[in-house]
Amino acid sequence: MSHSAFFYGTLLHPAILRRVIGRRGDELEMCPALLLDHTRHKIRHADYPAVLPYSKSRTLFIDSGREDLPPEERTVRGTFVRGLSNEDIALLDLFEGDEYTREGVAVHPLGPLAPLSATPVPRPDPLAASNGATDADVVPLTAPDLPPLDALPSPLAAETYIYAGPLKELSHELWSYDDFVRENAWKWVGTGERDGYYAEVDHRREMDGKTLHTAIVDAGNDPASSATNGRKVVAEFRE
Repeated sequence: MSHSAFFYGTLLHPAILRRVIGRRGDELEMCPALLLDHTRHKIRHADYPAVLPYSKSRTLFIDSGREDLPPEERTVRGTFVRGLSNEDIALLDLFEGDEYTREGVAVHPLGPLAPLSATPVPRPDPLAASNGATDADVVPLTAPDLPPLDALPSPLAAETYIYAGPLKELSHELWSYDDFVRENAWKWVGTGERDGYYAEVDHRREMDGKTLHTAIVDAGNDPASSATNGRKVVAEFRE
C-alpha cells in the first residue's frame, strides 16, 4: 500500500527523511505544500516543532496577549511526499514517538511534484565546521510565495503527525525551518548526527521490521515456568 505524508519539521530535510526510512527513496515524489487552519510551534528544550489545529493552539496566542491570528498566519508550510510504503510509515511512527498521532489532513500543493532523487545526498565537507547540513541539501530552504488562500490549488489527501503532548510544553513562538537548518540540523545529519535520535528506527531495522511484544499471562500448570504468583512473561516477534 502506498502512503502520502505531509512533513513540516525535521523531516523536511531530505537527508533526515532518508535516514529514517533507511533508503534513498528514489521512487518518492515531493513538492512544497500548505496545511490550513494549523500552527507550528517551538517545543521547549527541543529542536523539532509541534503542529496543532488552530482550534487547539489558539489559547497559546490568547494567553500571550495576542489577538486571533489572521487566516494567512494559521497556516503551516511543509512538504508533501507521495509513494511511502507501509514499512516507511512504521519507521516514521517510531521516529515521531508517542508525542504525536498520525492523522489524515488535506494539504494544498505549492508546486509540481518532483522526485526525491533530484535532491542531493549530503557528502561530508572536511572544511565545514560541523559537516552537517548545507543549503544545497534542503528542499526548499526558502518557501515559494504564498498565493491568496482563495486561489490555492485543489487539496491532496495526506497523513501528518499532530502534537499530542501537553500545551504547557509549547511556546506561542512559531518554529522556523530556516533557523533549524542554520542552527540545529547538524545534530541530525553528517558527522554530527546523534544516534539517540534514530535509536528506535535502527532497532526495528536490525530486527528485519519485526517488533517484540510482551505480555503477562497465567502460568497454568507449567512446571518449567519461572512464574511469580502464578503469572509469567511471554514474548513474541510480530511483523
